[in-house]
Amino acid sequence: MMDFSAIIPALPGLADGLLMTFKLMVLGVFGGVALGTVLALMRLSHNPLLSKIAGLYVNYFRSIPLLLVITWFYFAVPFLLRAITGEDTPVGAFTSCLVAFMMFEAAYFCEIVRAGIQAIPKGQMGAASALGMTYGQSMRLIILPQAFRKMTPLLLQQSIILFQDTSLVYTVGLMDFLNAARSRGDIIGQPHEFLIFAGLVYFSVSFIASQLVKLLQKRLAV
Repeated sequence: MMDFSAIIPALPGLADGLLMTFKLMVLGVFGGVALGTVLALMRLSHNPLLSKIAGLYVNYFRSIPLLLVITWFYFAVPFLLRAITGEDTPVGAFTSCLVAFMMFEAAYFCEIVRAGIQAIPKGQMGAASALGMTYGQSMRLIILPQAFRKMTPLLLQQSIILFQDTSLVYTVGLMDFLNAARSRGDIIGQPHEFLIFAGLVYFSVSFIASQLVKLLQKRLAV
């Protein structure tokens, strides 16, 4: 018979793991949106070279599994830094995973941002030009604020997916929530109870966040 009483004394350690999970998710989202916005502007650029480079980036990262990207960055980043500086430069699992999340998610955020920009009537860009605004000013002051408002629910939905995907960092030994639960379950000899508890926490956070996104979608649709 299962006994969940051992979870209560382990809560501080599990909370540290959950904090690590949220930290990875939040920083990954901010970095991914920033890079994804740059890629979206490149894809929409009239410069065919910029558009092609951004397109290759998006297609590449959307065609490979996230687990491979995490593993690759974990081993490749220290190797590349050693080749450049000639010295061993510790990077650590957290930095490697964070860079992997930012670059991987940027491919998905790029398509969301691109769709948001294309949803803005083209006449607004023409009106901004008529007012003497440059392309950069038009994007920054008129187009992007409206586009981000439209795509906020999609950005949040992708953030929920990233929250679940952070569990893949166990492959490089980073102590996120799932890894913390699994490790403590193994130590105590109750892995099933801890994994069930971890599943309930992931489900609860994702379900509540999804309901909030639906509410936000309704408010923005008004």
